Amino acid sequence: MSEYRQARFAPSAGATEFILVRHGESAPAQDGVIFDLVDGQGDPELAPGGREQAERVGARLVSMGIDAVYVTTLRRTVETAAPFLAATGLTSTVEADLREVFLGEWEGGVFRRMIAEDGPVAQRFRREERWDVIPGAESVDAFAKRLKQAVTRLAEAHPGQRLAVFTHGGVIGELLAQAARSRPFAFFGPDNGSISHLVVEGSNWLVRGFNDTAHLDTDPAQPALPT
Repeated sequence: MSEYRQARFAPSAGATEFILVRHGESAPAQDGVIFDLVDGQGDPELAPGGREQAERVGARLVSMGIDAVYVTTLRRTVETAAPFLAATGLTSTVEADLREVFLGEWEGGVFRRMIAEDGPVAQRFRREERWDVIPGAESVDAFAKRLKQAVTRLAEAHPGQRLAVFTHGGVIGELLAQAARSRPFAFFGPDNGSISHLVVEGSNWLVRGFNDTAHLDTDPAQPALPT
């Protein structure tokens, strides 16, 4: 009698795997101080806790068979990728279209304060799940379009390969929402240093993992990481 066991998932031939890494925790915003800007977007460096997260995620990725590495124009992704690149000898490529959503008048660290204060616009932001309720922010459609184009372009350039993409929370949330055809913020807020997994098979996008933080679990001998 023939038997047909349940098999583990395997990407189809030519599919591209995206290991999406959210950058480590970045420096705190302070009242009256605007982060350095790159093309109008806040560009803080990693906080000490973020550097520890970068070391841990780099160690996790070493055994994952990464073929190519991408970072964005913002240094928190570059700094997060650095330990992995040092351990493997790989080099990174900048993919500008995978940078974070543009926050308009809430750029430079203002977003954090406005969310903490929970004013009317912040409440509307959460209720409507739209970045563009923020004055001057990138439109929902423009953000979604540039991310889809970037992922499609990278998938076409790397058939059958596994990519480590060091990127941003808003980017990861939007990409997985597109893949799952879910409500816009269904994947909102992946943790700093977390890993998510997206498989792209032509026009078919599959969510294989979200917000994996096993590598960040605190060793009893280690101090807790900041939240």
